[in-house]
Amino acid sequence: MQTRFSSRAKSVLLLGAAAVFVPQSAFAQDDGAAEGAVASDEIVVSGFRESLDAAIAQKRNASSQIDVIVAEDIAKFPDTNLAESLQRIPGIALQKDAGEGRQIVVRGLGAQFTRVRVNGMEAIATSTDGASANRDRGFDFNVFASELFSSIVVHKTATASLDEGSLGAVVDLNTGNPLAYDPGLTFVGSAQARYNDLSDDVGPRLAGLLAWTNLDQTFGVSASLAYSKYDTFELGNNTVRWAQGAFRSVNGTACYTGSTYIPSATCNQVGLAFHPRIPRYGLVAHDRERLGATGSIQWAPSDRTKLSIDGLYSNFKETRDEFWGEILARSNERTIDLTNFTIDANNNIISGTLNNAYLRTERYSRESETEFWQISASLEQYITDTLGVTLRAGKSRSDADIPVESTIAFDDRINGYTFDYSDMSSPVLNFGPGGATTPAQFELAEFRDRPSFLTNKFETVGLDADWEFSDGLSLEGGLIYRRYDFDNEGFSRDSTFCAAFTCAPGQTGLPVTDAISEIFNLGDAGQPAGNSNSWLVPLLGPAAQAVGLYQRTANPVAGDNRSVVEKTKGGYLQLSADVDVGIRITGNVGLRYVDTEQTSTGIASGVEATVERSYDDWLPSGNINLFLTDDLVLRGAVAKVMTRPSLGNLTPGGTVDQFNFRITSGNPFLDPFRATAYDVALEYYFAPGALASVALFAKDIESFPLSSSFQGTFAQSGLPTSVLTAGTPLHTAIVGGGNPSVPIEFRTNINGPGANLKGVEFALQLPFDVFTEGFFGNFGLLANVTLVDSDVDYTLSTPATALNGSGNPVAGPATVFSRPLLNLAKSAANGTLYYEDDRFSARVSVAYRDSYLDSTSGNLNIFEGYSDTINVDASIRYKINDMIELSLEGTNLTDEYRERFVNDPSPRGYENNHFGRVFMAGVRVKI
Repeated sequence: MQTRFSSRAKSVLLLGAAAVFVPQSAFAQDDGAAEGAVASDEIVVSGFRESLDAAIAQKRNASSQIDVIVAEDIAKFPDTNLAESLQRIPGIALQKDAGEGRQIVVRGLGAQFTRVRVNGMEAIATSTDGASANRDRGFDFNVFASELFSSIVVHKTATASLDEGSLGAVVDLNTGNPLAYDPGLTFVGSAQARYNDLSDDVGPRLAGLLAWTNLDQTFGVSASLAYSKYDTFELGNNTVRWAQGAFRSVNGTACYTGSTYIPSATCNQVGLAFHPRIPRYGLVAHDRERLGATGSIQWAPSDRTKLSIDGLYSNFKETRDEFWGEILARSNERTIDLTNFTIDANNNIISGTLNNAYLRTERYSRESETEFWQISASLEQYITDTLGVTLRAGKSRSDADIPVESTIAFDDRINGYTFDYSDMSSPVLNFGPGGATTPAQFELAEFRDRPSFLTNKFETVGLDADWEFSDGLSLEGGLIYRRYDFDNEGFSRDSTFCAAFTCAPGQTGLPVTDAISEIFNLGDAGQPAGNSNSWLVPLLGPAAQAVGLYQRTANPVAGDNRSVVEKTKGGYLQLSADVDVGIRITGNVGLRYVDTEQTSTGIASGVEATVERSYDDWLPSGNINLFLTDDLVLRGAVAKVMTRPSLGNLTPGGTVDQFNFRITSGNPFLDPFRATAYDVALEYYFAPGALASVALFAKDIESFPLSSSFQGTFAQSGLPTSVLTAGTPLHTAIVGGGNPSVPIEFRTNINGPGANLKGVEFALQLPFDVFTEGFFGNFGLLANVTLVDSDVDYTLSTPATALNGSGNPVAGPATVFSRPLLNLAKSAANGTLYYEDDRFSARVSVAYRDSYLDSTSGNLNIFEGYSDTINVDASIRYKINDMIELSLEGTNLTDEYRERFVNDPSPRGYENNHFGRVFMAGVRVKI
């Protein structure tokens, strides 16, 4: 049996070898990543087609249902980060941010339900999105350059030996393996210029690898480096949802006497219709810089022993700058007069003229930095010919810091503002005859700074044993200890000018001058004719200095200061088989046990509160694979699976959003998501490098924490008004404006009744040389389609049918709505047509994702989500010789817009943005 380990060890070294630059020996590392995989002693990958063949071989022989991408596949596709590389796998769709992939959705389940391991160790890397840092369990793949990894393995079915915590999938990211390289020194480098046609930015994308292996290939070291810097524009419009509420007057009919609402047919009609809360156009500019590095040392003094030490580092920086020109209808309706309005068939005020409108121009800037590092080690030792053990340990840390998150707002009151949402995607918004470009018309009314600091840490120790007690039968077992620490701190320097400084009667802010302002020109945001495309915005530095923003004390934000510590202990036992009883049967059956100790800390009513709890799970699983013929494999799997609750929902206490009129509270007693997963797949390997497959999957989700949103008043929260900051909109409305019944949205989470999910995947990998030769035989096709459905019951407040004495909407009765899981698109598809010969290769890829809901929404809208998208990418490469290769690549070639909506099934426009096309030209050199 020593030869068994020798062959396996050799294969492991070969399979993980190639980093993105080296088209040789590229395959997934074993590391338990693909149980049951059978590998030959030598696998050489020299092109895209060969990499597909290698991935298919691993999928074919795996004892569970997996999909694989190897280094050559990642290397020669126009992928800026790992998420972009993953989207071609059947069942995987992208969650994008700033036009590039950030998180993944697997078979309809969002990032929360997918666990990621780096070199066999669980890790979390978090970055920032449009609102804040990722403060949950979802893994942000945009932190990493794809060049740093040699293989990706996606486990779609559970095994007892696979770490728990996933309802969707477990994704293994593997960095390079130095012992797979030829003896001696290897150096490879690549350089690209990256151009975005919307931002008109040219940035560098650089990568390099250095590896050395001794002559007998028992000791090797390698290091790789990747760097990129680029600017992306996000141009478009936004409503920040729609809302109901009475205006001061409608077509000259007064709707208020003082603060008391006067009901009338006209006022009621408008007050109960939905209007855009903050209609606006603007620019979001993303300046991003990504640096990554890997290092690996391997020592294999004999066929029975292998020691590996791996390190990974990534630094991802972004400066996000926003420029908005907007009308604050939100919570100011009773001071605004509406005329010339149109209400459509869905009860939306889609056009009108606003007088005494609350004009705001806004400048926002956020500096963020994610720093990730991991160090891991594994020792594989065969004690006898049939008994082997693996000891592994690792530690990782991800810091997502936002030292600066500042907003400066200029305010004015204007007449003659018009809006027209007849086309929800591209409205006409016009500031009227007075415009919005004169400094003297504005006052600096409000300023904010909200620094925050987030840390995720993992410590893992594991011991695994594998005993082959009979030919084709083995018993595996292991023990695991893991500690996870989540810690978040948030601070605020928010204030209005008159709360921070003494204002004269009638003054609402600092008079604006040329010294603290500049004219902003919108550019191509998809706006129609008649739109206002220029407005005055704050000069961030001088304006912040004028109010002493950064000299103000940064006060802790109670709801943002929280932490979670989870300690998990457990083990597993698994029986694996690879036998021939007339047909070949492979598979495994096992049981995994895990005990979770959870400590949650947060601020409740100004006092730090800590809640401790524990729970355990028994997770049986089984996989069986019937080789009906040498080329036809029928697979089946069933397993109990679980995902721990969202981190943000575990915090005791809560937070009051005084600008968006929202109170959010946590629930540390939420149960995990628990489910039973069923999978069946039929795979037909009908020719070398070819595959046609269909997979059916279903998940019976037994417990499903649900977000609950309802309308109420501040008094119902039980909080004193002393927690409100003077000058904030909520304080002004309740304390200063005497409007205690102003609607407040309450958000929390509860243990829901459960849900179900079912779907089917179709996949085809077809090299055309299966049925033709010559030029046309160099073509090939990759295609997959995923169809998913689910049913979840959401209990939500319904739109108002009446207004109270203050003209505020009275939420309708709570109603149960049956909808799919959030972030679940009912259909998704990917297709790639490629050509490859000895020197030239080309590829075109199309990715489609159906519309989906991502939130239960607020302001009495029923859900919100995103419209369907189609993304087109392409790549051309030419190999001058064995050392030099040229490339030209493009992403988002159709400049696809990202359109968001609120309300289902009658969508209202939320936002509509585009990001521009990206072109990359470069050279790769191997010495």
